[in-house]
Amino acid sequence: MTRNTRASTFDYLITIVLIFIGLITLLPFLYILLVSFATPSEYIQKGGAFVFPSEWTLVNYEYLLSTGAFIRAGGNSAFLAIVGTLLSLAVTSSFAYSLSRRRLRGRKILLLLVLISILFNPGIIPPYLVVKSLGLINSIWSLIIPALTSGWYIFLMKSFYDSIPVSLEEAASIDGCNDMGIWVKIILPLSLPSLAAFGLFYAVSYWNVFFHAILYINDFDKWPLQVLLQNMLIDSSTSGGELASQIASEQEMPKETLKMAAVVVATVPIILVYPFLQKHFAKGVMVGSVKE
Repeated sequence: MTRNTRASTFDYLITIVLIFIGLITLLPFLYILLVSFATPSEYIQKGGAFVFPSEWTLVNYEYLLSTGAFIRAGGNSAFLAIVGTLLSLAVTSSFAYSLSRRRLRGRKILLLLVLISILFNPGIIPPYLVVKSLGLINSIWSLIIPALTSGWYIFLMKSFYDSIPVSLEEAASIDGCNDMGIWVKIILPLSLPSLAAFGLFYAVSYWNVFFHAILYINDFDKWPLQVLLQNMLIDSSTSGGELASQIASEQEMPKETLKMAAVVVATVPIILVYPFLQKHFAKGVMVGSVKE
Protein backbone atom coordinates (compact mmCIF):
# COMPACT_ATOMS: atom_id res chain seq x y z
CA MET A 1 0.00 0.00 0.00
CA THR A 2 1.48 3.28 -1.06
CA ARG A 3 1.72 6.36 1.12
CA ASN A 4 -0.98 8.15 -0.87
CA THR A 5 -3.34 5.19 -0.50
CA ARG A 6 -2.77 5.04 3.24
CA ALA A 7 -3.37 8.79 3.54
CA SER A 8 -6.55 8.52 1.48
CA THR A 9 -7.85 5.64 3.63
CA PHE A 10 -7.06 7.56 6.80
CA ASP A 11 -8.92 10.62 5.48
CA TYR A 12 -11.98 8.49 4.73
CA LEU A 13 -11.93 6.99 8.23
CA ILE A 14 -11.63 10.42 9.85
CA THR A 15 -14.50 11.69 7.72
CA ILE A 16 -16.72 8.75 8.72
CA VAL A 17 -15.91 9.21 12.41
CA LEU A 18 -16.63 12.95 12.26
CA ILE A 19 -19.93 12.37 10.46
CA PHE A 20 -20.91 9.79 13.08
CA ILE A 21 -20.07 12.17 15.93
CA GLY A 22 -21.96 14.96 14.20
CA LEU A 23 -25.07 12.79 13.87
CA ILE A 24 -24.88 11.88 17.56
CA THR A 25 -24.75 15.55 18.56
CA LEU A 26 -27.74 16.29 16.32
CA LEU A 27 -29.96 13.63 17.88
CA PRO A 28 -31.05 15.72 20.91
CA PHE A 29 -31.94 18.65 18.65
CA LEU A 30 -33.84 16.33 16.32
CA TYR A 31 -35.79 14.90 19.25
CA ILE A 32 -36.68 18.37 20.50
CA LEU A 33 -37.88 19.34 17.03
CA LEU A 34 -40.03 16.21 16.65
CA VAL A 35 -41.61 16.51 20.10
CA SER A 36 -42.49 20.14 19.39
CA PHE A 37 -44.69 18.97 16.48
CA ALA A 38 -46.34 16.14 18.42
CA THR A 39 -49.88 16.27 19.74
CA PRO A 40 -50.32 16.35 23.52
CA SER A 41 -52.41 13.16 23.48
CA GLU A 42 -49.74 11.22 21.58
CA TYR A 43 -47.05 12.43 23.94
CA ILE A 44 -49.10 11.23 26.92
CA GLN A 45 -49.87 7.85 25.36
CA LYS A 46 -46.29 7.12 24.32
CA GLY A 47 -44.63 8.77 27.29
CA GLY A 48 -42.40 10.80 25.00
CA ALA A 49 -40.81 7.65 23.54
CA PHE A 50 -41.32 7.97 19.78
CA VAL A 51 -39.24 8.71 16.71
CA PHE A 52 -41.72 10.49 14.46
CA PRO A 53 -45.12 11.76 15.58
CA SER A 54 -48.02 9.98 13.92
CA GLU A 55 -49.96 13.23 13.74
CA TRP A 56 -48.13 16.49 13.12
CA THR A 57 -49.53 19.62 14.71
CA LEU A 58 -48.65 23.29 15.14
CA VAL A 59 -50.73 23.80 18.27
CA ASN A 60 -47.68 24.40 20.45
CA TYR A 61 -46.26 27.04 18.11
CA GLU A 62 -49.67 28.64 17.61
CA TYR A 63 -50.04 29.14 21.32
CA LEU A 64 -46.51 30.42 21.89
CA LEU A 65 -46.80 32.94 19.07
CA SER A 66 -50.13 34.16 20.45
CA THR A 67 -48.99 34.51 24.06
CA GLY A 68 -48.26 38.05 25.17
CA ALA A 69 -45.43 37.06 27.51
CA PHE A 70 -43.62 35.05 24.85
CA ILE A 71 -44.08 37.72 22.18
CA ARG A 72 -42.74 40.41 24.52
CA ALA A 73 -39.74 38.30 25.42
CA GLY A 74 -39.04 37.61 21.76
CA GLY A 75 -39.32 41.31 20.98
CA ASN A 76 -36.89 42.13 23.78
CA SER A 77 -34.37 39.60 22.48
CA ALA A 78 -34.77 40.88 18.91
CA PHE A 79 -34.19 44.43 20.11
CA LEU A 80 -31.06 43.36 21.96
CA ALA A 81 -29.74 41.40 18.98
CA ILE A 82 -30.37 44.12 16.38
CA VAL A 83 -29.73 47.36 18.24
CA GLY A 84 -27.01 45.92 20.45
CA THR A 85 -25.14 44.41 17.50
CA LEU A 86 -25.25 47.62 15.46
CA LEU A 87 -24.05 49.74 18.37
CA SER A 88 -21.34 47.23 19.30
CA LEU A 89 -20.04 47.12 15.74
CA ALA A 90 -19.97 50.90 15.57
CA VAL A 91 -18.06 51.23 18.85
CA THR A 92 -15.69 48.32 18.27
CA SER A 93 -14.80 49.12 14.67
CA SER A 94 -14.31 52.87 15.23
CA PHE A 95 -12.26 52.32 18.39
CA ALA A 96 -10.14 49.60 16.78
CA TYR A 97 -9.50 51.74 13.70
CA SER A 98 -8.47 54.68 15.88
CA LEU A 99 -6.02 52.49 17.79
CA SER A 100 -4.53 51.22 14.52
CA ARG A 101 -3.54 54.75 13.45
CA ARG A 102 -0.14 55.69 14.88
CA ARG A 103 -0.91 59.40 14.80
CA LEU A 104 -3.51 59.00 17.56
CA ARG A 105 -2.46 60.77 20.74
CA GLY A 106 -2.39 58.59 23.85
CA ARG A 107 -2.53 55.49 21.69
CA LYS A 108 -0.21 53.43 23.91
CA ILE A 109 -2.16 54.28 27.04
CA LEU A 110 -5.43 53.26 25.40
CA LEU A 111 -3.90 50.01 24.19
CA LEU A 112 -2.71 49.30 27.72
CA LEU A 113 -6.17 49.94 29.14
CA VAL A 114 -7.73 47.60 26.59
CA LEU A 115 -5.15 44.93 27.44
CA ILE A 116 -5.89 45.31 31.17
CA SER A 117 -9.60 44.77 30.48
CA ILE A 118 -8.72 41.46 28.83
CA LEU A 119 -6.31 40.21 31.49
CA PHE A 120 -8.31 41.16 34.59
CA ASN A 121 -11.94 40.20 35.05
CA PRO A 122 -13.72 42.56 37.48
CA GLY A 123 -16.24 39.91 38.48
CA ILE A 124 -19.93 40.49 39.19
CA ILE A 125 -20.15 43.23 41.84
CA PRO A 126 -18.23 46.10 40.11
CA PRO A 127 -20.29 45.91 36.88
CA TYR A 128 -23.47 45.77 38.94
CA LEU A 129 -22.45 48.86 40.90
CA VAL A 130 -21.66 50.69 37.66
CA VAL A 131 -25.03 49.76 36.16
CA LYS A 132 -26.79 50.81 39.36
CA SER A 133 -24.93 54.14 39.51
CA LEU A 134 -25.98 54.85 35.92
CA GLY A 135 -29.61 54.22 36.81
CA LEU A 136 -29.93 51.33 34.37
CA ILE A 137 -31.27 48.71 36.76
CA ASN A 138 -34.44 47.17 35.33
CA SER A 139 -33.74 48.79 31.95
CA ILE A 140 -33.16 46.94 28.69
CA TRP A 141 -30.18 49.23 28.10
CA SER A 142 -28.40 47.61 31.06
CA LEU A 143 -27.86 44.61 28.77
CA ILE A 144 -26.45 46.71 25.92
CA ILE A 145 -24.35 49.60 27.24
CA PRO A 146 -22.03 47.55 29.53
CA ALA A 147 -21.48 45.03 26.72
CA LEU A 148 -20.96 47.45 23.84
CA THR A 149 -17.46 46.24 23.11
CA SER A 150 -14.87 43.68 24.09
CA GLY A 151 -11.14 44.16 24.52
CA TRP A 152 -10.47 40.92 22.68
CA TYR A 153 -12.60 41.96 19.69
CA ILE A 154 -10.91 45.37 19.66
CA PHE A 155 -7.48 43.79 19.36
CA LEU A 156 -8.65 41.43 16.62
CA MET A 157 -10.16 44.23 14.57
CA LYS A 158 -7.13 46.41 15.21
CA SER A 159 -4.90 43.71 13.72
CA PHE A 160 -7.14 43.75 10.65
CA TYR A 161 -6.92 47.53 10.30
CA ASP A 162 -3.14 47.34 10.74
CA SER A 163 -3.03 45.27 7.54
CA ILE A 164 -4.69 48.03 5.49
CA PRO A 165 -1.96 49.96 3.67
CA VAL A 166 -1.60 53.59 4.70
CA SER A 167 -1.19 54.39 1.01
CA LEU A 168 -4.94 53.91 0.56
CA GLU A 169 -5.67 56.67 3.06
CA GLU A 170 -3.00 58.91 1.58
CA ALA A 171 -4.45 58.47 -1.90
CA ALA A 172 -7.94 59.30 -0.59
CA SER A 173 -6.59 62.38 1.20
CA ILE A 174 -4.98 63.58 -2.02
CA ASP A 175 -8.35 63.17 -3.74
CA GLY A 176 -9.90 65.47 -1.13
CA CYS A 177 -11.42 63.03 1.37
CA ASN A 178 -11.45 64.01 5.03
CA ASP A 179 -11.16 61.52 7.89
CA MET A 180 -14.87 60.74 7.87
CA GLY A 181 -14.88 60.28 4.11
CA ILE A 182 -11.93 57.88 4.35
CA TRP A 183 -13.74 55.94 7.03
CA VAL A 184 -17.00 55.66 5.10
CA LYS A 185 -15.70 55.24 1.54
CA ILE A 186 -12.46 53.30 2.08
CA ILE A 187 -12.31 51.57 5.43
CA LEU A 188 -15.88 50.34 5.92
CA PRO A 189 -16.17 48.62 2.50
CA LEU A 190 -12.92 46.78 3.22
CA SER A 191 -14.22 45.85 6.68
CA LEU A 192 -17.32 43.97 5.56
CA PRO A 193 -15.92 40.45 6.12
CA SER A 194 -14.66 41.28 9.61
CA LEU A 195 -17.83 43.23 10.46
CA ALA A 196 -19.94 40.27 9.39
CA ALA A 197 -17.93 37.88 11.56
CA PHE A 198 -17.93 40.07 14.66
CA GLY A 199 -21.54 41.05 14.03
CA LEU A 200 -22.48 37.39 14.21
CA PHE A 201 -20.55 36.98 17.47
CA TYR A 202 -22.28 40.00 18.99
CA ALA A 203 -25.72 38.94 17.75
CA VAL A 204 -25.36 35.48 19.28
CA SER A 205 -24.16 37.01 22.54
CA TYR A 206 -27.05 39.48 22.76
CA TRP A 207 -29.63 36.90 21.71
CA ASN A 208 -28.44 34.42 24.34
CA VAL A 209 -28.02 36.93 27.17
CA PHE A 210 -29.21 35.30 30.36
CA PHE A 211 -27.07 35.83 33.46
CA HIS A 212 -26.88 39.62 33.24
CA ALA A 213 -30.61 39.76 32.51
CA ILE A 214 -31.24 37.95 35.80
CA LEU A 215 -28.99 40.42 37.62
CA TYR A 216 -30.29 43.65 36.11
CA ILE A 217 -33.89 43.02 34.99
CA ASN A 218 -36.67 42.70 37.57
CA ASP A 219 -39.86 43.18 35.58
CA PHE A 220 -41.35 40.17 33.84
CA ASP A 221 -42.28 42.28 30.80
CA LYS A 222 -38.62 43.18 30.19
CA TRP A 223 -37.25 39.64 30.28
CA PRO A 224 -35.40 38.46 27.17
CA LEU A 225 -36.38 35.18 25.60
CA GLN A 226 -33.70 33.10 27.31
CA VAL A 227 -34.84 34.08 30.81
CA LEU A 228 -38.45 33.25 29.98
CA LEU A 229 -37.33 29.95 28.47
CA GLN A 230 -35.39 29.11 31.63
CA ASN A 231 -38.50 29.67 33.70
CA MET A 232 -40.51 27.46 31.38
CA LEU A 233 -37.97 24.64 31.47
CA ILE A 234 -37.14 24.70 35.18
CA ASP A 235 -39.73 26.57 37.21
CA SER A 236 -42.85 24.62 36.33
CA SER A 237 -44.70 26.14 39.25
CA THR A 238 -44.74 29.64 37.70
CA SER A 239 -44.19 30.57 34.06
CA GLY A 240 -43.85 27.09 32.64
CA GLY A 241 -46.83 25.72 34.50
CA GLU A 242 -48.97 28.72 33.60
CA LEU A 243 -48.09 28.54 29.92
CA ALA A 244 -48.66 24.82 29.74
CA SER A 245 -52.00 24.96 31.52
CA GLN A 246 -53.46 27.54 29.14
CA ILE A 247 -52.66 26.03 25.78
CA ALA A 248 -55.37 23.74 24.48
CA SER A 249 -58.49 21.85 25.41
CA GLU A 250 -56.54 19.00 27.03
CA GLN A 251 -57.08 19.02 30.77
CA GLU A 252 -53.84 17.20 31.46
CA MET A 253 -51.64 18.60 28.75
CA PRO A 254 -47.94 17.87 29.29
CA LYS A 255 -45.66 20.88 29.50
CA GLU A 256 -42.90 19.07 27.59
CA THR A 257 -44.37 19.65 24.12
CA LEU A 258 -44.72 23.35 24.89
CA LYS A 259 -41.20 23.51 26.27
CA MET A 260 -39.74 21.85 23.17
CA ALA A 261 -41.56 24.29 20.91
CA ALA A 262 -40.20 27.18 22.97
CA VAL A 263 -36.65 25.83 22.64
CA VAL A 264 -37.04 25.59 18.85
CA VAL A 265 -38.44 29.12 18.56
CA ALA A 266 -35.60 30.47 20.72
CA THR A 267 -32.92 28.62 18.74
CA VAL A 268 -33.94 28.78 15.09
CA PRO A 269 -33.75 32.58 14.50
CA ILE A 270 -30.09 32.88 15.40
CA ILE A 271 -29.25 29.73 13.42
CA LEU A 272 -30.82 31.23 10.31
CA VAL A 273 -28.36 34.12 10.46
CA TYR A 274 -25.38 31.90 9.68
CA PRO A 275 -26.18 31.13 6.00
CA PHE A 276 -26.50 34.83 5.18
CA LEU A 277 -23.10 35.67 6.69
CA GLN A 278 -21.22 32.57 5.61
CA LYS A 279 -20.09 34.07 2.31
CA HIS A 280 -18.37 36.95 4.10
CA PHE A 281 -16.18 34.60 6.15
CA ALA A 282 -14.63 33.13 3.03
CA LYS A 283 -13.87 36.43 1.33
CA GLY A 284 -10.35 37.75 1.37
CA VAL A 285 -10.09 40.83 3.53
CA MET A 286 -7.90 42.77 1.10
CA VAL A 287 -9.12 41.36 -2.20
CA GLY A 288 -9.17 44.09 -4.82
CA SER A 289 -8.06 46.86 -2.45
CA VAL A 290 -4.46 47.16 -3.65
CA LYS A 291 -3.26 46.58 -7.19
CA GLU A 292 0.34 45.79 -7.85
